[in-house]
Amino acid sequence: MVLPDRSRRAELSFRTPATLTPSGPHMINRRKTRQVTLGDKEHGIVKIGGDAPVSVQTMTSGYTYEIDKCVAEIHKLAAAGADVVRVAVPERKDTEALKHIIPQVQVPIVADVHFHFQRALEAVEAGVHKIRLNPGNIQDRAQVEKVIDACKERKLPIRVGVNEGSIIERKDKQKRAKELGGVFSNNKHGYILAIMIAKLEEYLDIFYARDFYDITISAKSIDPLIVIDAYTEISKRFDHPLHLGVTHAGPKETGTIRSVVPLGHLLASGVGDTIRISYANDPIYEVQDGLELLYILGLRERIGAELIACPTCGRIQVDLFTLVQDVRKKLKEEIQIPIKVAVMGCVVNGPGEAEGADVAIFAGDRKGIIYVQGQKTQTVPEENILDALLEECRKFQDRVRRGEAKLGDKVVEVIPPDPLGELGSGFDKIAAGQVEKVTPLTISK
Repeated sequence: MVLPDRSRRAELSFRTPATLTPSGPHMINRRKTRQVTLGDKEHGIVKIGGDAPVSVQTMTSGYTYEIDKCVAEIHKLAAAGADVVRVAVPERKDTEALKHIIPQVQVPIVADVHFHFQRALEAVEAGVHKIRLNPGNIQDRAQVEKVIDACKERKLPIRVGVNEGSIIERKDKQKRAKELGGVFSNNKHGYILAIMIAKLEEYLDIFYARDFYDITISAKSIDPLIVIDAYTEISKRFDHPLHLGVTHAGPKETGTIRSVVPLGHLLASGVGDTIRISYANDPIYEVQDGLELLYILGLRERIGAELIACPTCGRIQVDLFTLVQDVRKKLKEEIQIPIKVAVMGCVVNGPGEAEGADVAIFAGDRKGIIYVQGQKTQTVPEENILDALLEECRKFQDRVRRGEAKLGDKVVEVIPPDPLGELGSGFDKIAAGQVEKVTPLTISK
C-alpha cells in the first residue's frame, strides 16, 4: 500500500507490481488495488478496484441543464449497460439541474468538474455519487481542499486526472523545459511520463494531507502508446484504482481501434479497474464496445447472445451481410442469456463453427442448415433463415432456463456437407452412390 509521505517515493518507484488476483475464465492476473465505492440503493452500488469486476463508464452528450433530455439520455445509457454515467457541470445551472436529475435515474452519477471548485461543492450538495476533479486547473489549493473535505464528509470518491492535454505547463516556457527532464530518458515518451507522474504525486499529496484515499486515477492521452506506457508506469507506483481511456479518440470509425488497442493491452496485462471508450459519436456505442471488450477478455460475464459471422468472401451464397445485421438486432431484442450464435455464409467454415456454437447456421445454394449444439435441426430456404434461426435460439434459451441444456455443450460432431448440389452429407451421398468417388491420381515419377 502506498504511503502518502514523500520520503517513501523513491522506494516505491522501483517496487514490483502489487499482488495480482486471477479473474475470468482465461485467468487474467489483475493488479491488486484499493477499492472505492460509489452509488446507493436507489441508484445501484458500484465498486471499483479490489476484486470488483471492471466497470464501464460513459458521459452524456447533451447539456446537463436540459433536464428532461439529460434524464432520457442517462436512461438510454444505463439500459445499454453503463455502470456509471458522468455529466458535465460547467455552470451553476448544471449543478442546479442535478437536484432534479438524480432522483429520476437509477445509475450512479459522476459530476465532471474542471475549473470551478464551487461546481464540485454544489454537485455534492445535489447528491452526486462521485466527483471528477482536475486539481491542476484550480490554482488555489484551499479550494481543492474544500472539495476534498466535502467528499470525505459524504464518503464520495474522487477521480484525479493527469491527462496529457491538461497537465503540461504552457505559460512558463522555462518551467516547462525543466519539467521535460530526462526522468524516463530511456523511454520514447519519457518526457510526458515524467510530467504525468510528477503532477500526479503533486496532486495526491493534497489528498493525502487531508487523509483522503478514496481516489481513482486517469492518465489519458490521444496517443495509444503513451496511454499504455503511462498506465503501466503509474500501476507500479500507486495502488489506487485506474480509470482507463484514450482522450480525443475521434469518430467511432477510427476511434474504435485507437481505443481498443491500448485498453485491451492494459486489461489483458491485468491493469485497469474501470474504463471509458470515448467517441465523437452517440455515447451508447462507448458502452456497447466497452462491454464487448470486457466480454471477450473474460473480465465480465456476457449478457445476451454472442454473434460470430463470416468475413467478406467470394464463397458466400446468400445475402449474408443483411442477414447478420437482422440476426444481431433480433438477438439483442429477444435473447437474454449468453448463447453463442454462428451465422456462416458457406460450407467451408460452417461445419466447424456449427460445432463451436450453441446455435449455428451455414448456407449454400440459397439454403441454410441449422444446428443446435452440433445436432442438425432443419434445412430452410434463404428467405426463411432469419425466422428459423431465431426460433431455434428461443427454443434453446428456454431449454437452458429449464435446465434441459447447458451452454457450450457439444452433442455430436458435424459432418461437412457436399458443396455441390443439394446441401447434405457428402459422405452419405458417396455411400448411396449419388456421387462418384474420386480416386487419387497416380503421379508418375
